[in-house]
Amino acid sequence: MKTKYLIIGAGPTGLGAAHRLKALGEADFLVLERNAHAGGLAASFKDDKGFTWDIGGHVVFSHYAYFDALMDSLLGSERLEHQRESWVRSNNTWVPYPFQNNIRHLPKAARWECVEGLLPGNRPEASPENFAQWIDAVFGPGIARHFMDPYNFKVWATPPELMQFGWIGERVSVVDLKKVLRNIILERDDVAWGPNNTFKFPLHGGTGEIFRRLADRLAGRIEYGQAVTRVDAKAGTVTTAQGLTVEYDALLNTAPLDVLARDWLADAPDAMIDAAGDLVHNSVYVAGVGLDMEPDAAPDSRCWMYFPESDSPFYRVTNFHNYSPNNAARPGGQLAFMCETSFSEHKPENVNELMDRTVQGLVNSDLLRGDRVEDILTRWEMAVDYGYPVPSLARDNALRVLQPGLEAMGIQSRGRFGGWKYEVSNMDHSVMQGVEWAERMLTGTPEKTYTLD
Repeated sequence: MKTKYLIIGAGPTGLGAAHRLKALGEADFLVLERNAHAGGLAASFKDDKGFTWDIGGHVVFSHYAYFDALMDSLLGSERLEHQRESWVRSNNTWVPYPFQNNIRHLPKAARWECVEGLLPGNRPEASPENFAQWIDAVFGPGIARHFMDPYNFKVWATPPELMQFGWIGERVSVVDLKKVLRNIILERDDVAWGPNNTFKFPLHGGTGEIFRRLADRLAGRIEYGQAVTRVDAKAGTVTTAQGLTVEYDALLNTAPLDVLARDWLADAPDAMIDAAGDLVHNSVYVAGVGLDMEPDAAPDSRCWMYFPESDSPFYRVTNFHNYSPNNAARPGGQLAFMCETSFSEHKPENVNELMDRTVQGLVNSDLLRGDRVEDILTRWEMAVDYGYPVPSLARDNALRVLQPGLEAMGIQSRGRFGGWKYEVSNMDHSVMQGVEWAERMLTGTPEKTYTLD
């Protein structure tokens, strides 16, 4: 088989690239997808009890007019729009997100500890060299202890001192002492920060519905069940475990960059293999817990919640029934808790025990009464090896070896794990990396979303 443009992976980046090639009039392209479905980490699944689950807490918000128009064309009116309501569980109470702007909700001793850490002279003044030092310099020891340090270890499964902080940007709300004190004295909440303070979600089918519909537009151009095992850049061929060999003129990889360089790439230079070894990722276990609502229970309007403390394994729980009532088997009458726990060599977890620990964590966090555990209707679970691309200290230097090396071979690697840059791995970023690659291939337009600068 031969094609002009070959794309590895039918996730958001690969589908974005293929869709843009087609829209620009290019018909000679092919997508190889190892799974029997499209969507990658943005896929959704319906369990045998009728509940729909995502692979973690995805929401649709955007930095791009192109992405907005694409979502309009794919979903039309079949989506819901939400005002974000997120909270942090700390000191056995609930604090509105961002935590650092709303510490007035903490018990008095913890509240003072957070404020004291922000006072002049209590934060390190030396330039930080890693994420842990950045946390101390920006937030002080109180906020670090009560939220930033434990939460970031729970989500990244990597010690913050082994991470850089250049990825922060709009991902973390920095702290303003004057604002913190004003919010405490005036008893005012500050919850509007961030690009996802409003977000959209499909009415039916979970996040995966977006990419099922996008894949449907590419019928006949996606080969499912084809797991890549070898990329020969000199010969211009890709081979799969199922015995398919495809010749290509240009190649876009959206699979994990370390796998491409270390395992698939024929005659990969030692420098690239070594650089691949410097890339760090965590793994994520997703647990879906569904049960009937109690008839007289007060509705819980929260979207998602963060959990820095040790009485639960998960770092985040999403009220998935609030994203769309159709995520539950009986819309409007059931609860769907979607819980995420990370793991790695730095933070090992026994996946076989995590469902039971998740349920106990829901009880410990007051999301589920202990006497309702027997009422649980469904316990859905999925563990993904590649959860988050960690912004490790060695990442940028590794990318400066890997990406130019691939470019010299006529290969581009983009997307959440293909590009390995967490700061541009939102859903909109990921789709647009594929779109911009296609435009570069066909029109010579420089890519803007993915850069090494």
